Amino acid sequence: MRSSRLIGVGLLMMAACHNTTQINTGPALPQVLNVGLQPLAGAAGLSSPMDLQAPPGDPRIFIAERTGKIRVIDGTGTLLTTPFLDLSSRIKQPFIGEDGLLSFAFDPDYSGKGFVYVHFVDRSLDDNGDIVVERYTLSADLNVLDPAPTPIIRIAHHDAANHYGGRVMFGPDGFLYLSTGDGGSGNNVFGHAQDPNSLLGKMLRIDVNALTAGTPSYKIPPDNPVWPLAGRNEVWAIGLRNPFRSAFDFLTGRLYIADVGQDQREEVDVVDATVPMLNYGWNIFEGSLCSAGPCPDPTLIMPMYEYTHAPQGNCAIIGGYVYRGNAMPTLHGLYFFSDLCTGFVRGLLALSLTPPAIVVEAPNANAGGSVLSFGRDGAGELYILTSDGRVQKIVP
Repeated sequence: MRSSRLIGVGLLMMAACHNTTQINTGPALPQVLNVGLQPLAGAAGLSSPMDLQAPPGDPRIFIAERTGKIRVIDGTGTLLTTPFLDLSSRIKQPFIGEDGLLSFAFDPDYSGKGFVYVHFVDRSLDDNGDIVVERYTLSADLNVLDPAPTPIIRIAHHDAANHYGGRVMFGPDGFLYLSTGDGGSGNNVFGHAQDPNSLLGKMLRIDVNALTAGTPSYKIPPDNPVWPLAGRNEVWAIGLRNPFRSAFDFLTGRLYIADVGQDQREEVDVVDATVPMLNYGWNIFEGSLCSAGPCPDPTLIMPMYEYTHAPQGNCAIIGGYVYRGNAMPTLHGLYFFSDLCTGFVRGLLALSLTPPAIVVEAPNANAGGSVLSFGRDGAGELYILTSDGRVQKIVP
């Protein structure tokens, strides 16, 4: 078993793998997912687009480049020259792993507060870097953020240059969630994923809604779990390897996590977002494959869906969103996801919180290799972002 696999851009460490264990991938469907991909006007020339977001109802599209800028495509499809935010001086290059500007999230009350939360890797202290979330505030120019940050959280990540995770996002409860990788290398060698005292290999949940000058950068929600052995109360769930990405379905209250496996299994986990203190099983399990034991363990969350690497050449799952847009109403409730290496587009329908799920592929929507992320605009339509600068909209 390899010691690590990077989900980074162009630095994926791959090797042939062989798996003969049958896995449950849900019932086969006779139909295919009838969607295509349409290039986004104005996105040409972007550098490694890593995230795409917009406030609900906003006609603009905001795209984060791994190199440190958040760019704006206005309502006419024009890419604005001045970035929404420029952190390129703080994103150390050349990249040596999976670092860079990873994700961002608009505050649920963005129209009132003008807050944007930005998630990146800061390598100013050492080459492995820290996971950082900062808050920025809208300036007098509606297309530019004030460059002065408010620090929210910094997580030491000094063991290796991979497995940062993740995504920063708001839940239906209004709290800020951050998914983090297990600290890197392979086999959870640093022990973070199952350690409630570590903030790595976790889903974190914090309250950033009442920050004032001179106060701590966040509060612990009163209903966060209390872990044994004086665990960190920021921790909502444990046992993740490299969750890339996670998303809420606000209609059903479910949380979807695409967790990158190591050598054999890629998985999608689906849970009730209100349930705390869950353990997603890494590195006791890789997907549903027992890795370290003891197995079985009914206290661990098993995947809603998983797939293997061979023979298709899959290597690392890239999580997306549950579709709730207007252009394809028959696809409401379908969770879209892809793979870094093969670029397939699949939709998962979780009929309940227990497997199996219904999974169907879109043969006319393969994005090719080097898929980095999914994005969602202000109308709820979905996009696929690739390392060669393409931004493509999922269309009927």
